[in-house]
Amino acid sequence: MNELKARLRSFRYAFAGLRVLLREERNARIHATITLLVVVAGVVLRISPMEWCLVLLCIGLVLAAEAFNSAIERMADYLTTERDDRIRDIKDLGAAAVLLCSTTAAVVGLVIFLPYVLFYLTIS
Repeated sequence: MNELKARLRSFRYAFAGLRVLLREERNARIHATITLLVVVAGVVLRISPMEWCLVLLCIGLVLAAEAFNSAIERMADYLTTERDDRIRDIKDLGAAAVLLCSTTAAVVGLVIFLPYVLFYLTIS
């Protein structure tokens, strides 16, 4: 029973982290808004199950990268308030990870959604 309580507690902590991410991180809210738009587009355009898998995987990767980056930035800010080139590089690397994930997701989105959009434009 203690094992189950510990597992439930860890989920509670994870959801608390999600709340912090969405409440306090502007870029995470931007990604969440884009996520909503992409999901609506996927429903409207009736993308295939395999396309949904790719879209959802990209969404998860971008949001996870944003959460990791936010954690890195907070930890770095906690460690020192002084200007330090090593801390700057660490923060820049975290931001680069988000950029790589979000750029990849955008390209995957174009590959998936552009043919649907072009098809609907040609039949209109």
